[in-house]
Amino acid sequence: MKPSSDIAKDDRLDDVRDAEHLVRENIGWMLALAKRILIDHALAEDAVQDAFIAAFRGLENFEGRSSLKTWLHRITVNASLMKLRRLKRLGEQSIDEHLPEFNQMGCRIEPPWTQLVDTETVLHNERLRLLVIQKINSLPDSYRIILQLRDIEEYATAEVAELLEISETNVKVRLHRARAALKKLLEPILREEVR
Repeated sequence: MKPSSDIAKDDRLDDVRDAEHLVRENIGWMLALAKRILIDHALAEDAVQDAFIAAFRGLENFEGRSSLKTWLHRITVNASLMKLRRLKRLGEQSIDEHLPEFNQMGCRIEPPWTQLVDTETVLHNERLRLLVIQKINSLPDSYRIILQLRDIEEYATAEVAELLEISETNVKVRLHRARAALKKLLEPILREEVR
């Protein structure tokens, strides 16, 4: 039988191996998620480091009601949003310059789209995909984050409201405005693609 000190060393070694495995298995997607929220790579790395620290501290409290990946996803989003809050980038920002224009009758001034580029074309065209990401990233943070969380990360409105500590109504309004602004930003690019 091994002395108790050797058993304790083996347990710690297993814990280290488990931690390394957890990091290796999840760091890629966690970094990509944090970068989508923060845009800045260095900030995203810091947020992921904070997320792993929080996960390791809270691992004994993980109840398994969701998958480990879902739990880590939520921790990564929270760590990223905390970085934004510290930078005060989530305050109220104007999106008006990106919104479509309307005449006195309430009709859009821009010409209507006659033909749309389908989603598959955008996804498979690397140049278009990068332009879409660039346009999303050009939105003010307080709108971009809601668009990211709702439309890309697929969080429910109530979850986004809880994460951002705002009302569900505010989430819906900002999401609508973010989508309208993104549509206006993408129209010139997508119109050229269908010609």
